[in-house]
Amino acid sequence: MFDIGFWELMLIGLVALVVVGPERLPKLAYTAGKWLGKGRSMLNAVKSEIDKEIKAEELKEILEKQKKQLNPLQDVIEETASGMRELKEEVGSSMREGEKRFGSENESYTRFGDTAEVTSKQSNDNKRSG
Repeated sequence: MFDIGFWELMLIGLVALVVVGPERLPKLAYTAGKWLGKGRSMLNAVKSEIDKEIKAEELKEILEKQKKQLNPLQDVIEETASGMRELKEEVGSSMREGEKRFGSENESYTRFGDTAEVTSKQSNDNKRSG
C-alpha cells in the first residue's frame, strides 16, 4: 500500500522513541498495530462488498440478456395462444350456428368443458354410405 523501505521505518521508530519515550513505545506500537489491523479489516470488508455489488450487477446484466433472448419466444407463445383462442371462438360460433340451423332434433351433444363432440344421425349415415 505504502512504499516505505527499511530506512524510512527506522527513522519513524527513532522519532517515536525520542518523542514518546522508551516506557510508552511498546504500548504505542501495540495500539498502532491494533488500529492498523482494524483499518485493514475495514478495507477488506469494503473490497468484498464492492466485489459482491459488481458480481450482482454482472448477474443482473446476464439476466437482462437472457430476458431479451426469451422475449421473442414469449411473443411466439402469445401469438400461438391468441390463435388458439380465436380458433376456439370460431369453432364455438360454428357449433352454435349449426345448432341454430339444424336444431337439436337430429343431433345429440356431449359437452366436455369448452369443447363439444357432435354425434349425429347424419354423420353415422355418411359413414355407412362412405
